[in-house]
Amino acid sequence: MMHTRKFRLMLASAAFVSLTGPAFALDGAALMTKLNAAYAISGATITYDGVEVDGDTVTVKGAALKVAAKPDQTVKIGDVTMDGVEENDDGGYYVETVTLPDVNVSDAEASVSAKDIAIGGMSIPANAGGGTINDILLYETAGTGPVVVTVKGKQVFSMEESEGNLTKQENDAGFDFDGTLGGLKADLSLVEDAKSKDAIEKLGLTSLSGEVTIKGSWELASGNFKLDEYAIDFANIGRLNLSLEISGYTLEFFKAMQEAVKTAEANPNKEEANQAMGLAMMGMMQQLTFNGAQIRFDDATITKKVLDYAGAQQGVSGEQLAQSLKGLVPIMLAQLNVPELQNQVTTAVNSYLDAPKSLTISAEPANPVPFPMIMGAAMGAPNTIPSVLGVKVTAND
Repeated sequence: MMHTRKFRLMLASAAFVSLTGPAFALDGAALMTKLNAAYAISGATITYDGVEVDGDTVTVKGAALKVAAKPDQTVKIGDVTMDGVEENDDGGYYVETVTLPDVNVSDAEASVSAKDIAIGGMSIPANAGGGTINDILLYETAGTGPVVVTVKGKQVFSMEESEGNLTKQENDAGFDFDGTLGGLKADLSLVEDAKSKDAIEKLGLTSLSGEVTIKGSWELASGNFKLDEYAIDFANIGRLNLSLEISGYTLEFFKAMQEAVKTAEANPNKEEANQAMGLAMMGMMQQLTFNGAQIRFDDATITKKVLDYAGAQQGVSGEQLAQSLKGLVPIMLAQLNVPELQNQVTTAVNSYLDAPKSLTISAEPANPVPFPMIMGAAMGAPNTIPSVLGVKVTAND
């Protein structure tokens, strides 16, 4: 009797598992439907031959990317593997790792290859049309391994690795982001134009190496978008860094901009589409506010080389050319009728040409400036823009 009860209990347990198992199984087709809904906002669609599900692994067979703006062109990707897939309570999905196949594209003269392409911590929203951070297709990490470009059998560009990171802020207020393109190398020896080739050789730019770094944040409620760093740094040339801060770039603004782009792309009359796009962008720009910006260049010997090369073209030394530029700059700026800025630029240029270290152009208004005010100044009184934006030019600081 006891054995019979145990046997019945085992049968009941097995039946329960068999009935409940399928209810918790991943639906690959549903996942791809929601992924495509998120991609559609940016005007792209993922096509595929089929979807296979094995536990928490989803394999997308024969994936390809189709962009609405170019319906006749499809970018083939291949088989994409998603590991650690979980369906969230709200119907969205979290994917621990997305692995894409290596890229190897070539034609008669050139080839491009990229390895170890992966995305980590991808969140696929349940409702891509919603108005919160959880309704955006996001990732935690993304990157590649080596990327190589060859032309006529010779490597002209390579990158050791790339990496990008997104981190949600507290209470889902927004996110911080950063990225790097590391180990960049370029070979300019294949440039065929005689004049350009001569300049490249004399400036010592035949072989370049450097990196790109990016860092910033985006707060959704205020629309405060801050780009702290967008730096391009090459050895023996210098480091160029751009920073920018604006407000009003809300999630609603972002989606309105995407809709405007989609509408323009769907219009077969391109002239009409461009006009409508321009008007839409003008309207949306009314919502933005300028908080500040800066462009800074830190020299790494390239300035002296350029002066020497340009001077030689005119039959003078680099130092003589620098002295000529010092006299020419105030004459050119006088036409703009901005005396204060003229004095700043003249002083900065003189200091920089005497001892090239750094040159900085910054815009730091006392209070945030609405974009309509900037556009009004540009059309009505261009010479007031430097004071409206708080423009300053400095050198070697």
